[in-house]
Amino acid sequence: MKSAYQTIVRPVITEKGLDVKESQNTLVFQVAPKATKTEIKEAVQSIFKVKVRSVRTLNFVGKERRRGRFAGFRPDWKKAYVRLKAGEKMPEYAQNL
Repeated sequence: MKSAYQTIVRPVITEKGLDVKESQNTLVFQVAPKATKTEIKEAVQSIFKVKVRSVRTLNFVGKERRRGRFAGFRPDWKKAYVRLKAGEKMPEYAQNL
């Protein structure tokens, strides 16, 4: 089993992510591409000391990018929406925005 810090790569701090955080009690993370929902749930619970209600995941395919005549692809990545149980305190990882 991976470490919790290997499972969760970084928080996704966007307007949509912060809106979902405030309105739906949900955190958004970029996670390891092979991480399962149960691994993500256990990692969030151990890092932030909160109870998780549900986890939804999305896989993103890397887009093609060009530099002149050379083409390449961005890496594939995985995003997780982690919904906390009612009454749980929301962790603050984006305070200075």
